[in-house]
Amino acid sequence: MRFFIDNSKRWITGAVLLGVVIAVGIMDNYTLIWAFLGLFYFIGFKEAMNLYKIESRKLYYYTSILWIVAYFYPNPTELFFIVAIILSAEAAYRKGDIRYIFPFLYPVSGFLFILMLYREYGVEWLYWLLVVVAMSDIGAYIIGRSIGKRKFSPTSPNKTVEGVLGGLLFATIFGSYLAYSWDLVSLWAAIAISFISSVASIFGDLFESYLKREAGVKDSGTLLPGHGGVLDRVDGYLFGSIIMFTALRVI
Repeated sequence: MRFFIDNSKRWITGAVLLGVVIAVGIMDNYTLIWAFLGLFYFIGFKEAMNLYKIESRKLYYYTSILWIVAYFYPNPTELFFIVAIILSAEAAYRKGDIRYIFPFLYPVSGFLFILMLYREYGVEWLYWLLVVVAMSDIGAYIIGRSIGKRKFSPTSPNKTVEGVLGGLLFATIFGSYLAYSWDLVSLWAAIAISFISSVASIFGDLFESYLKREAGVKDSGTLLPGHGGVLDRVDGYLFGSIIMFTALRVI
C-alpha cells in the first residue's frame, strides 16, 4: 500500500494517459491519431534537442514540415532518409554540425513508424504494440523488484537480467495472446513478433537512459507528473514500432 501512495502521481498520470490513448484508438480516425501522435512528436523532438544539447531553430522548421508531409505522403518512413540526406549534404557543404541528424534518427523515425503501423495495418496493431511495450515494463518491474540480482547494463543500474527476462516473458505471453485472439497474425508469428518487439522496446528504454546519462539529467522533461517527459514514456514504443512494422512487412 505504501508503494502505491508514494507513487500516486505516477499511477494517476499513467491511468489518464492510458484512458486517452484508448479513447483515441476507439475513435479510430486517421486525422485525430495523426494529430495526437503529432503532439507527442513535437514535444519529444524538443526534449531530444535538449538531450543532444543542440540549438537550431531551422530543425524545428524541418520537423514541422516533415510531419505535415507525412500526413499525405504514402510512405512516411521514407521521409527520414530525405531529411537525413539534406542535413548531411548541408553539413558537408557548410562544415556544419552532423549531430543535427540525431533528433531525426531518434525520436522522429520511431514516430513515423508508429504512424505507418496504423496506416497500413490499423488501430488493433497499435493496441498490440501498446500491450507488448507495457507488459515489457510491468514484467521487468515485477520480476526485477522481487528476484532481480544481476545487473543488466551499466547504462541503467536499476535494470537486472532477471527483470529483463521477466519483461520478455510477460510481453510475449500477453502480446501473442492478444494478436492471436484478435486474429491479427498466426500464433507463431504472434509469438515471434511480440518477442522481438519486446526486445526492441527494452533497448529503446535503455537508449533513453543512455541519452539522459550523457546529458546529465534524470528525466527527458517535466511534462508528465511522476513519469518525467514524453520520451520517458514513449522510448520503448519508438524502438518497438520499427521492429514490429518491419516484421509484419516480412511476414
